[in-house]
Amino acid sequence: MRVVPLGGLGEVGMNCLALCDGGHALVVDCGVLFDDRGLGVDVISPDLSALDDMIVDGLVLTHGHEDHLGGVPYFLQRFDAPVWGPRYTLGLLGARAEEHEILRHARLNEAVPRRPFEVGRFRVEPVRVTHSIVDATALAIDAPSGRVFHTGDFKIDESMTGDHGIDLERIGAIGKEGVDLLLSDSTNSEVDGWTASETSVEPVLRELVLAAKGAVVVSLFSSNVLRLAALGRIALAAGRHLVLLGRSVRTHADVARYQGHLAWPGGLVHPVDRLRELPREKILGVATGSQGEPQAALAKLARGAFSDLDLGEGDTVILSSRVIPGREPVVHGVVDDLLRRGVDVRSVLRDRRVHAGGHAAKDEQRRMIELVMPRAFVPVHGARHQLDAHARLAREVGVADVHILENGQTARLDGGALTRDGDVPVARIHRWNGRAVAEGVIGERRAMAESGVAFVRAELGREGLTGAFHVHSRGIAPNNMHDALTESCFAEAADAVDALPPHASEDDAREAVRAAVRRALGKITGRRPMVVVDLDDHRGGPG
Repeated sequence: MRVVPLGGLGEVGMNCLALCDGGHALVVDCGVLFDDRGLGVDVISPDLSALDDMIVDGLVLTHGHEDHLGGVPYFLQRFDAPVWGPRYTLGLLGARAEEHEILRHARLNEAVPRRPFEVGRFRVEPVRVTHSIVDATALAIDAPSGRVFHTGDFKIDESMTGDHGIDLERIGAIGKEGVDLLLSDSTNSEVDGWTASETSVEPVLRELVLAAKGAVVVSLFSSNVLRLAALGRIALAAGRHLVLLGRSVRTHADVARYQGHLAWPGGLVHPVDRLRELPREKILGVATGSQGEPQAALAKLARGAFSDLDLGEGDTVILSSRVIPGREPVVHGVVDDLLRRGVDVRSVLRDRRVHAGGHAAKDEQRRMIELVMPRAFVPVHGARHQLDAHARLAREVGVADVHILENGQTARLDGGALTRDGDVPVARIHRWNGRAVAEGVIGERRAMAESGVAFVRAELGREGLTGAFHVHSRGIAPNNMHDALTESCFAEAADAVDALPPHASEDDAREAVRAAVRRALGKITGRRPMVVVDLDDHRGGPG
């Protein structure tokens, strides 16, 4: 069996991994990354071309977070294969069928914990785990060449029971049966101890909401249905109405209510477009945008751009979420904007009790390895430093065969031993409204955003450049510098053209002008922008 990571190893998000056996492939998860760099890209999905020569038997989803299922429509565009996933995950896919027509015709199959099913030559058994979303599963995968246990995203929270608890009994039994390879979530591999229980958060949020005088807005990951349920109970206790602020939280609430995860009574949820009818002390908002996304509800509230609610003195915002690494500056910017409006802001920086994470810390990861006791171990889901820390932990527990793989780096499982097995090409597919945007286009947009762009109109005669030379720039220098820029660019370009051989081609002349103008602008502004040259070559015309 060949292990082929296509996303999520060496990075945070866009999780996608294939297990290949005898020319057949089983894909586990297909997620996306979100992109808010302002380059005309909304999501980034994994490149699946490494599987084009394989028979793709199917895609199995561990749970419903975007970094695990967001790429499913793009997978289906490439492969006509069935998809399995937990019930809640399938509900989320169904909710976006209007956005992605292909999901209307997909072969979606429910994966039920402890009920094995066949995917081509693979046998898959889902096992329930606890995570920050309902219906999360690990996967025990059997193939002719070995057994793999993939934890998915998990934590060990033994205070959660029933459908929301982790099935440690079954995981331990699978470990005793024998596991050749463990693939385990590395997100919190550098965090000591145990992750706080989800049950510890509700009393803290209740205390804060009951003490608040004005409007209260709680921002969280919309997929945290258990916390949404808790906020419903808190709203009832506080005599407030829930107001769902943002598309994502409304989608999750709709799916969760339909599937019975949210027992909210009628009248508890108040329509957003009638929000101004409520007294401020009756509002408990639940907002998207806990990671500072500029178009999400929380950021709009912070800058006063949310038409139905103006936050200010006496109001409270609770960030009941962690900050994903790399998002700190934008989240802090949103918090600063709220503070400028006089809002009382509570977050994990001020009170760690307002959030409990969904990923296992070191002691939980250690227990998972001890339960499974695999012959070989590969850490998944994390940046390189997180993978390294998890690998060290596995060696400490006693796993001798430990390998660190990053996207595109493959390994082969044979006879219970794992060995490195070369590389496959991987890339990131940038998308806007579902359509791929070429990598070269992204590079050009990045260059224009960083250094600006200059458009040059030039005329080439038999004696060199003529006076018909114009420079129009954007994002380079103020308008009052236009004449000085043009003069410098013309002088540099004229010298460059004069230095060309007598019979230089039009393309050579155009490139000489482009490089010269770029040099000239670099000397004046300190940046070398993108330069586009329109050159009229009249050297062969009448003289």
